[in-house]
Amino acid sequence: MIKTTENTITISGLASVHSHAFQRAMRGRTQRMAQQAGSFWSWRGLMYDLVEKLDPENMYAIAKLAYTEMSLSGITLVGEFHYVHHQNGGKPYANRTELADAVIRAATDVGIRICLIRTGYMRGGYQQEASAGQMRFIDSSVDLILQDIDKLRSDYADNPLVNVGIAAHSVRAMPIEAIKELADYANEHQLPFHMHVCEQRRELDECLTEHGVTPIQLLADHGIINERFVGVHATHLSPNEIKILGDAKAFVNLCRTTERDLGDGLPQVTELVAAGARLCVGIDSHCCENAFEEIRAIENDERSRLEARTVVGNANFLLDVGTRQGYAAVGLEDVWEQDTVSLNRTHISVTGLSADYLLDGVIFNGSPDMVNRETRINGSAINYEDFSKTIKSYQALTENLF
Repeated sequence: MIKTTENTITISGLASVHSHAFQRAMRGRTQRMAQQAGSFWSWRGLMYDLVEKLDPENMYAIAKLAYTEMSLSGITLVGEFHYVHHQNGGKPYANRTELADAVIRAATDVGIRICLIRTGYMRGGYQQEASAGQMRFIDSSVDLILQDIDKLRSDYADNPLVNVGIAAHSVRAMPIEAIKELADYANEHQLPFHMHVCEQRRELDECLTEHGVTPIQLLADHGIINERFVGVHATHLSPNEIKILGDAKAFVNLCRTTERDLGDGLPQVTELVAAGARLCVGIDSHCCENAFEEIRAIENDERSRLEARTVVGNANFLLDVGTRQGYAAVGLEDVWEQDTVSLNRTHISVTGLSADYLLDGVIFNGSPDMVNRETRINGSAINYEDFSKTIKSYQALTENLF
C-alpha cells in the first residue's frame, strides 16, 4: 500500500520478522580482526560472552533501545526469536518467562507489535557439551518449552500488540524428535514455526554426520515443512531443498545485513521465488538499522550473485515482502493493513521523482531519516518523547557488559 499527498508518502508498516534484540549491545564491538580471520563461529563466542552478563533489567534496556531504533526506521512489527531464558548456569527464574516478559515489555513500552517467538534449545550441538553461555538457552524437555509457550499465550491473550510463535533454534541445538514435537504443537494451534536453517556450511556437515541428510531434507522427511514454516537464512540449499520449500509455500526469512556481517554467503533468492517460496526480512543481530536496506538488499545482493539487474522483483514486490509477507510469517496477516508509516515526500532521496517513481525511490533509496514520527500501529501513534531517557538508561545499564 502506498498513498501520497504533497508532503507525505504513507506506506504499510514494515515487518522485521527475525530479531535477537540483546545482540544490539554488540554493535561496533565485533569488527576487528584478532589473530586470524573471523567467522560466524568466532563471532558466536563473543555473543556467548555477552549472554553471561545479561539480566532482566539490562535485557529490557537493550531491547527497548533496539525497538525504539527499529520504530524510527519504519518498523511496526518485530518477530523476536527469543532463546535466552534462564539464569547463568541454566537455573530457571522463579518466573520462567522473566526474560521473555522483559522483551515483550520493551516492545509494548515503545508501542510496536511483537511476536515473541519462544525458542526451543536443548543441547550444545551434536555430540557437543553445552558451553557456559549456552546453558542459559537450554531446557531439558519439550514439556518445559511448551509450558512456557502456554503461559505466554495465556498471559498476553488480551494484548493486541503481542502475539506468540514457536521456534526450534536449529538442527544443531535440538534433536529431530524434539523439533517434531514443537512443530506438531504449532500445527495443532495454527502458530508460526520458525527455525535457523542452512546458515553455515558446517551446520550442513554436522547434520549430514548425524542424520545422513541436510537440514531442509531432514525436516521434510519428518513432515515439518509447510505453509507456516519460516526458515531463517536458508543460505546453502540444494535444488531439491529449494523445491521442497517452494512446493510447501514456506517462508524464507532473509536477514541480509547480518548475513553480510557474518560472512554467511549469498542465498539463491531467484530460484526460491521461482519455486514458490515466500520471502520476508529480518534484522537479526542488529548490526545496523535500516529497514529499507533489509528490503532492497534482497534484490541488490542477488544482482551481485547473478551479475544482472532486476532479477528478484520490482519495488511493489519488495514492499510486499517487507510488509504483508512479514506480517503473515508471524501469523498476523489479518492486521497488516492497520499499521502505517508516514514518510517525508520532500526528503532529498526522492526529490524530483514523479508519483509513478516514488515507490522505486522509497525502496531503493530510502533511509530511516525519511520516516516521520507519525507511525500508527493498531490506530495509535508511537510516543517518542522518552527517546533520550531510553538512550541514557541503555548506557547506564550496559556500560559494564564489555
